[in-house]
Amino acid sequence: MAKKFVLPKPLGMQLMLDTEKYTPRLRLAFDEQIRHSMKEEFSYKNDMQIPRLDKIVLNIGAGREAVKDSKKVKSAQEDLTLIAGQKAVITKAKKSIAGFRVREDMPLGAKVTLRGTLMYEFLDRLVTIAMPRIRDFRGVSGKSFDGRGNYAFGIKEHIVFPEVNFDKVDKIRGLDVTIVTSSKSKEGTLELLKEFNFPINEKKN
Repeated sequence: MAKKFVLPKPLGMQLMLDTEKYTPRLRLAFDEQIRHSMKEEFSYKNDMQIPRLDKIVLNIGAGREAVKDSKKVKSAQEDLTLIAGQKAVITKAKKSIAGFRVREDMPLGAKVTLRGTLMYEFLDRLVTIAMPRIRDFRGVSGKSFDGRGNYAFGIKEHIVFPEVNFDKVDKIRGLDVTIVTSSKSKEGTLELLKEFNFPINEKKN
C-alpha cells in the first residue's frame, strides 16, 4: 500500500478568498501526493479515473418551530452561511402536509453547495476543528456510502463550528453533510476520504 500523505499543519482558519494567489492545503495535498498515491494503489490507467472531490452539500433544518415562526428559518440560514463561508439558500416544502401544518413552498430550512476553494476549506475545518469538538467522538460511520461516489452523515450540534457564536444561537440544530466525489465505487470514495485524514470508523454502524 502506498504511503499515506501527512498533511501540513493549518496556517490559520481564516478563509482566503483570493483564489489567484491561494490554493487550499487539501487541494495541494491532492495535486502533489494523493492522486499519485491512489493511481498507484488502484492501478488506474489514466488520471481521469482517479477519484476526486466534486462538491459538498450542507443542509440544515429549522424543525417544527419553522411552521410557527418563519424567523427560525432565517436564523438557520444565517448560521449555515457562517459555517459554509458562502450564502445559504432557503429550502421550501415541495408539497403540503396537513398533519404537520406544512404548506407548499413554506420555508423549512437552508442548504448550500460548496465547490472549489470553499469546498476544500470546509473539509479542512470539518476534519481539523469541528469534528474534534464533537462530544465522545469516535469517528463517523463506515456504512454511509451510497455506492455512487457519495458519502453522507449528520452532525447533531452545528455549534461545533467555531464560526457560530454560541451566545447568539437561538437553537442548537443538526447539520446534514453530503460529500460527492467522482468515484463510482465505495472503495474509491473511502480511500479518497482516508487520504484526507477523514475519521471514518469502519466498525461503527
